[in-house]
Amino acid sequence: MSSAAAGERMAHAPPTHDGPATGTLAYWLGRLWLWAAGWQVEGHFPPGVTRAVVIAAPHTSNWDLPHMLAASFVFRLRLSWMGKHTLFRPPFGAALRWLGGVPVDRRAPQGLVRTVAATLRDADRLALAIPPSGTRKRAASWKSGFYWIAVEAGVPIVCGYLDYRQRRAGLGHLVWPTGDPAADMAAIRAFYEDKRGKFPDQETPVVLKEEGSPASGASAAP
Repeated sequence: MSSAAAGERMAHAPPTHDGPATGTLAYWLGRLWLWAAGWQVEGHFPPGVTRAVVIAAPHTSNWDLPHMLAASFVFRLRLSWMGKHTLFRPPFGAALRWLGGVPVDRRAPQGLVRTVAATLRDADRLALAIPPSGTRKRAASWKSGFYWIAVEAGVPIVCGYLDYRQRRAGLGHLVWPTGDPAADMAAIRAFYEDKRGKFPDQETPVVLKEEGSPASGASAAP
């Protein structure tokens, strides 16, 4: 299916998660933003899934956030995302929270995975976007927090992406984590193999440090 066809199919899908960013105005603002940037949307949020961790990758630019939000508006998906706590200071903090932002202080990550997992587990509807690279600059490996949050919360992982080479924003592969990162990450790596960030040389390899030792990831930070 072409990107345009997929976008049309998705555009007429009913709202998946209700929220202030899923109304008609937000939908058309998202469409306008992506049209002006020359982007297409494709895929869909998995039917019947009400709680999930959404991978936000590749992450190499400040432009990733507005593109991601615009795509979520078109998907009519109330997408929550974690950001550095310093981003949420006045005068823009209230607006970022309205857009789904959740402030996180990375200076004190102890217990963060379990706290976020409990929030996901207890929510009626929550799609939480996490960029596993943790930075716009190239790092040695993805941070494993997104994976262990999904494991502890008992929710699936949805592969979201921004492919700057093809100018595509979408939702794709669904993974139910087994607790064995070596096995689960193989499918995730294959999915992202052809997805390129705005600055490909800054992309972080799709690998977790502890893939060979699943138990060691339980306390990792997002």
